[in-house]
Amino acid sequence: MNLKFNHALMLGATSLSMLLAGCSQSTSDTEAKTTTKIADSSVSANAIEIWPTLDIAIKRDEKIEQRVADILSTMTLAQKVAQTIQPEIRDITLEDMRTYGFGSYLNGGGAFPNGDKHAKPSDWVGLAEKMYQASIDDSIDGSTIPTMWGTDAVHGHNNVIGATLFPHNIGLGATHNPELIEDIAKATAEEVLATGIDWIFAPTVATVRDDRWGRTYEGYSEDPEIVRDYSASIVKGLQGSANKNFLGDRQVISTVKHFIGDGGTVGGDDQGNNIADEQTLFDIHAQGYVGGLTAGAQTVMASFNSWNGDKVHGNRYLLTSVLKERMGFDGFVVGDWNGHGQIPGCSNESCPQAMNAGLDVYMVPTGAWKPLLENTIAQVKSGEISQARLDDAVTRILRVKLRAGLFDKPAPAERVLSGNKDIIGSPEHRAVARQAVRESLVLLKNHQQLLPLSPNANVLVAGGGADNIGQQSGGWSITWQGTGNTNQDFPGGTSIYQGIEQAVTQANGNAELAVDGKFTQQPDVAIVVFGEQPYAEGNGDLDNLEFQRGNKTDLALLKSLKDQGIPVVSVFLTGRPLWVNPELNASDAFVVAWLPGTEGAGVADVLFTSANGDIQHDFKGQLSFSWPNSPTQTNINRFDKDDTPLLPYGFGLHYGEKSTLDMALSEQVANENAQALTPLAIYDRSVQAPWKMALVTTEKSATVASSMLENGGLKFRTIDRRVQEDAFKIDWLQPNAGQVRIYHDFLQDLRSYTEASSVMQFDYTLNSAISAPVWLQINCGETCASDIDLSAHLKQTQTWQTLSVDLACFAQSATDFSKIGIPFALSSEGPLSLSLSDIRIVPNAANKADISCPAE
Repeated sequence: MNLKFNHALMLGATSLSMLLAGCSQSTSDTEAKTTTKIADSSVSANAIEIWPTLDIAIKRDEKIEQRVADILSTMTLAQKVAQTIQPEIRDITLEDMRTYGFGSYLNGGGAFPNGDKHAKPSDWVGLAEKMYQASIDDSIDGSTIPTMWGTDAVHGHNNVIGATLFPHNIGLGATHNPELIEDIAKATAEEVLATGIDWIFAPTVATVRDDRWGRTYEGYSEDPEIVRDYSASIVKGLQGSANKNFLGDRQVISTVKHFIGDGGTVGGDDQGNNIADEQTLFDIHAQGYVGGLTAGAQTVMASFNSWNGDKVHGNRYLLTSVLKERMGFDGFVVGDWNGHGQIPGCSNESCPQAMNAGLDVYMVPTGAWKPLLENTIAQVKSGEISQARLDDAVTRILRVKLRAGLFDKPAPAERVLSGNKDIIGSPEHRAVARQAVRESLVLLKNHQQLLPLSPNANVLVAGGGADNIGQQSGGWSITWQGTGNTNQDFPGGTSIYQGIEQAVTQANGNAELAVDGKFTQQPDVAIVVFGEQPYAEGNGDLDNLEFQRGNKTDLALLKSLKDQGIPVVSVFLTGRPLWVNPELNASDAFVVAWLPGTEGAGVADVLFTSANGDIQHDFKGQLSFSWPNSPTQTNINRFDKDDTPLLPYGFGLHYGEKSTLDMALSEQVANENAQALTPLAIYDRSVQAPWKMALVTTEKSATVASSMLENGGLKFRTIDRRVQEDAFKIDWLQPNAGQVRIYHDFLQDLRSYTEASSVMQFDYTLNSAISAPVWLQINCGETCASDIDLSAHLKQTQTWQTLSVDLACFAQSATDFSKIGIPFALSSEGPLSLSLSDIRIVPNAANKADISCPAE
């Protein structure tokens, strides 16, 4: 591929379109300027011309279209709506499938047949077979339309024990090898088919702009050209080509996701707001769809994020006018995990706005599927959703099922690859993965040509990632967040240490594993494998890019070895570029291994020569993301003019090339954000995104979704302070009635606020006397919470007062501000009535805090 990507991104829609095979446009750059209105997403007549009409490889087949029409003409309203409902395997039974005939179902990350993490391929096939048979059983619902099963196989069949796990997308981007990506997709498709599953929620085609985003590793590159080309390759690998085995016996349905702009949210906030203008939305964030849809991807997943304040799940302009009508996509749009419920005015149980916008399939895990189905039926009957819109959605679903041969293929248990346990983690697939590991490694530093190493040496292998297949595989590995796994959960896989041990032993060298670096025999060289712990969406978001901020344990290990005169090779496991200047300084050689998956032996293939000293494999990897020059250089990208990265896009040393990094890089971490930080609003007239509010008792948690709520002995209602309903009142009707809690589903990184001497501050009035302790809590996990008694500081007055608490008080109680799930929770041991407003974290205010805590 051409790594000297011409300045297409700088030339506007017309020039870019000339570079995109299969696209046509007729507008000039000037004419294509958008006049998007944020409130209603209306656009000027010529804005739509920014988007190309694609020459999609898979053309309409009139025989299929006639079959679709024939089937549709026989369907009842209930049968049609059931095709648009996608529940999760933990929330439905076979009887539910038989009764309702869902069009599809899924397994989320960490969901397994029978709830068994170690389910065998035969167990997966068994569930697929039973669900299929229930779907075509017409004894209750009258329908014989086959269902289909979707899964997140995002770097191999990552939910299945023993599957081949390939490097995550960020590593594949560094290979700059679209042909290899197609081979990986073919292998993934085969392993998925061996478990009876029809449909993969991949590829992710986000063009990442801010590396703080916790899904950065799901992006191939900051460069939309790579994203476009890789998207086409993986779609062809998963589905086959139009003229070669399209959706045949060894292919699966693919999904390009998440439409659109998820990699460009403000601050890298997962599920946040993308404020790009429309031209940039196309130039940067749409290229994966140009590539993937042109190649024939049959499904598109809508994105959680908003575009200029409008949730994409409810954006008719993007889902219908742009994607379907302008670009010509004739497959179906599936939602993301209850994403429809995030649209203003919607809930998980009811959302006509999503279908009216162009969503064809509601992904509705948890028990919400039944009321959603019933409400959608009622909404079609009432005309709130038109019959034509429902028929269009079902037509698209049936079209894809017919193209995939689901009406004609045997049942899942009888298909060509089903139940073939030899396919799962086969030697052939592991060989492809090992090649991908080799080609993804990027050499950042090689002082005095330390690498390659002779295998005939005494090698110390240290670091927490050395013998840890779970850490090297990252998130979306068996479990959703990639946590809770051991090496035994990856049978057939190889840790990085195991690969090194094999290479060295075969050459009569010696490899000693000592995670803490405490060796028994003086080593010739130390290879230290370290990096990020596994995470997935939400929990992986950061607020700056400093590695191990506030807890430099890996740096201490590197320095201890270097201080002993031992040459140090660092192998860095990461899902994104991070600021590692201190770690680079403490290393003689530094290799970015990204998240290589189960075939860790690919690292040793490159680090070591053969026994006779010949280079076996040179470094091929080149950065597909710019490497930051400071912890706060969070959105440095190719073609940016204002900032200079530490290492540019495309950087990667080969053997014999001189190291260019300074041996004494600046390690200064100026608190650049301390003065620039603005108050973090948690409640300002209402709960501020991404936070939510709940009333929590020992019996249940009730989410606050209206102006009044009562849960056991807790009572909530909104009140007026300055304007209508800009504050709220909480009554604890009995002792220890429960907790009013502001929370997020994912952990948030708030370390910048502790570093900036911040306070938790809120306004209040007391509506009753205080009779017992009142506890303010900040919570960072099940075993990580701090409580401070406010009762002595709350003034007995009914006028509005402000109270502030130094965040250092919570930090002293071991609260980890890198992973805050609950920034504010209040409980009372006695009956109490209290009104609250303006809850916020205020930086640079600790010296004036009402409650302060002397340094210990």
